[in-house]
Amino acid sequence: MDGDEAKVHDASEHEEKTEPEKKVRSRFAEEAPSPILVPRRRLQMQSRRDFLIYGAGAVAAASAFWWLLPDDTHGRVLTQAQKARLDSLQARTGLTAARKETLLGKALTFDDDVAEALYSPNRTVPTYAKSQITPDLRNNYGGGTPEPDYIPDWTLKLDGLAAGKPQTLRLHDLVTRFGHHDEITRLVCVEGWSAIAWWGGLRFADLLRAFPPAPDARWVNMESAVNVDTDGNSDPYYVSIDLGTARHSQTLLATHQDGKPLTVEHGAPLRLIAPMKLGLKNIKAITHITYTAKEPADYWNERGYSKYDGI
Repeated sequence: MDGDEAKVHDASEHEEKTEPEKKVRSRFAEEAPSPILVPRRRLQMQSRRDFLIYGAGAVAAASAFWWLLPDDTHGRVLTQAQKARLDSLQARTGLTAARKETLLGKALTFDDDVAEALYSPNRTVPTYAKSQITPDLRNNYGGGTPEPDYIPDWTLKLDGLAAGKPQTLRLHDLVTRFGHHDEITRLVCVEGWSAIAWWGGLRFADLLRAFPPAPDARWVNMESAVNVDTDGNSDPYYVSIDLGTARHSQTLLATHQDGKPLTVEHGAPLRLIAPMKLGLKNIKAITHITYTAKEPADYWNERGYSKYDGI
């Protein structure tokens, strides 16, 4: 057999081996596209229609976004006369302020429901080293910082207990009766800033075990009777959290910061640290804790914020 015959023989064998592969490939191969002839006028009409539809959608989305903006934002952009005409147009089309508040309220409620459904008592937030602590933690009292006069006579009142009668505790009772736990976690503010801080105190879960809530209780209402507004007048602050959050291993009733007793600026002598919640839930200078079956009032929720405020 000479060289040419060998080449022919090898080529035929290769063709026999690849024939099944060719059949498989042809079975799954894409069909060649067939050209479709569309009249020019039809394309022009379709292009105009798509432009109008997308344009109308963009205008509707922008109008809805504008409607949902706060009224004071409108006032910064529009003149008083323009704002009055826009308000009149919105009223005639049914886009009233009451409907806006209802829609925003439903959106917040939906967000709360999702956050609560995703909450896990076994999931913890990150912890940090002392070298990562943010220096000079911001004093973020909503109003003014209260004077320290209340501290010597401070007590914590507990209501809604399984025992049926309230209990009153002093700081000495909390410090000596319960174990001390430290954690370095991030405090996240709804205003957009965050800080890493070192807290110490008793676990809220330990207080719940020592003074169990009534069997039907599901919520915790916490109040600071010493809170003041920007003018220094009494402005009691109150927040609500669910019992699941209160029992979380990282939820503290803090008595210390940076290894030292709390200062008035940061909630002396007792504040909540729930790092899985936004800072506005981390109430300072707690004076009263009540366990309830129904979700209690919440200071910032009554002013348009979320109720659950989970991170």
